[in-house]
Amino acid sequence: MRTVGAAPRMTVVSTPSADYRLLEGLPIAASVIRGDRVLHANAALASLLGTTEAELLSTPVLELLSRYVPLERGWVEPMYESVSQGGPLPEHPRWLRVRRADGQERTMRIWYAAGLAPEDTLMLVQDVEGEGSVRRLTEALVAAAAEMMRCRDARSVLETAVDAVHRQGFYVSVMLVEGDSLRHGPLRQKAESVAEAERLYGMPIGDVRIPCAAAPHFVDVLQRRKAAFHPDMYALVNRIHPPEVAANIRKLYPPEAQGLDAPILVEGRPYGLLSVQGTTLTPAAAGTLELFSQLVGGALENVRHHETSAERLEELSRLQDELVARERLTVLGEAAGVVAHEVRNPLGAILNAVAVLRREAHLGPTGQAAVGMLEEEVVRLEDIVKDLLDVVRPLEPRPRPVAVGELVRRALGQLHGPPDAPTLRFTVDEAPDTPTIEADETLLQLAVTHLVRNAVQASPSGGRVRMTVASHADGVCLVVEDEGPGIPNVDPARVFEPFFLTRANGRGLGLAIVRRVVLAHGGTVRAMARPGKGARFEVHLPLEATRRSPA
Repeated sequence: MRTVGAAPRMTVVSTPSADYRLLEGLPIAASVIRGDRVLHANAALASLLGTTEAELLSTPVLELLSRYVPLERGWVEPMYESVSQGGPLPEHPRWLRVRRADGQERTMRIWYAAGLAPEDTLMLVQDVEGEGSVRRLTEALVAAAAEMMRCRDARSVLETAVDAVHRQGFYVSVMLVEGDSLRHGPLRQKAESVAEAERLYGMPIGDVRIPCAAAPHFVDVLQRRKAAFHPDMYALVNRIHPPEVAANIRKLYPPEAQGLDAPILVEGRPYGLLSVQGTTLTPAAAGTLELFSQLVGGALENVRHHETSAERLEELSRLQDELVARERLTVLGEAAGVVAHEVRNPLGAILNAVAVLRREAHLGPTGQAAVGMLEEEVVRLEDIVKDLLDVVRPLEPRPRPVAVGELVRRALGQLHGPPDAPTLRFTVDEAPDTPTIEADETLLQLAVTHLVRNAVQASPSGGRVRMTVASHADGVCLVVEDEGPGIPNVDPARVFEPFFLTRANGRGLGLAIVRRVVLAHGGTVRAMARPGKGARFEVHLPLEATRRSPA
């Protein structure tokens, strides 16, 4: 057999062997290759390529490949050289894009067979450009693209995409880029293949990480931003997966399957790949799927824009709420200053008068009771004025190491609630690994005391108040639960507004103080109804105070 590419170009037209003259009458394009030359080419092939039989017979095969299949030379030329040097013929038909002499590109399918002589190779070529399957695929993927644009999260986009491709008879996977590795996203593959792969990997397929260094082909597709069609899918499988996994794939999928890997780009950056396999995957269909992968990227960008818009709207709403809260606190602060100045002096005078009256010996039981009631009410008014000032005064935390569990126990020790408070049951659960935090001990004690007092005042006699302290993320979480009436049918965030009352005997200031102190430390606090009965308050405090607006 002659070495490929060694002979000079011929200037005469070869005489077709009489044994191959039967190919002349075939309506299907056919040719016979011997070494580096076309031994025979029928009129149907010349017409298909837009050239003449003489041109085909007088031109070396490698030059014909360069001229008519420039996009496929990467795999066609090595295959030709292997066959021309005695290698095995391809067992299954191949799809490829052919560029006619007039520049038109056509999709063709080629069958290979042994010729009459050992050194001859017979090729039959079918023009499949007009197949309706590509049109049906395009229509189905266009409909799926419209559906994807209505999705509001990335997972829904990808699930819609793989469903649409799978319904057209293909197997499909999405490979997601995560740093220096790739992992499987949504996929539609044979269930037994996935199960066997998970057994071999020892983990769910979605948890398998494939280093980019082990899949240079995928990296090349992402870098070139252009899809790659694989007439031999198994060659790629062998390069990516361990031998036992690759053997499992070869066992379950037909050997004539082709593959396609198309890049998914989001905002110009690699997001992943759309990987498709199937026995009916043609280069024309691959082109449609490549366009579809671009639409997938557009739908993912659409999701990101919606998420960004929602985040900005939420931030705008938060800033608006803070502005309203600041204006409210400004007015409240001015009023609180007037109240404190105008009320505290009279209250002090009343308390002095109460002290004088208590020393009067002629007061009977009724008088003593009246004096005691007067003293209690004055103390209550002083507490209200103090709470009012705590709500509006600027908070400047002075951090030092603080144990939140100790603050909770101290708040319980200082508690003086309603007469039935001693009948309540209190439990404090503190995790042994709870860290200390950097916080203003005085301010935090104030917040914890108000939070515990709120739970006590909300609970019925004989009820239970439970406090839990534990580490959480990068800080500490304090949870206070009661068995009271719970939170009314309003937004739970409103319970932290000044003067918002849920009880007839409440002041509406304690929880407002809690919120301002927690926010001043860079933490968060939220309220929610407990399942069944009662309320639950969660306070998250960072290890180090990071001041936020306490409005």
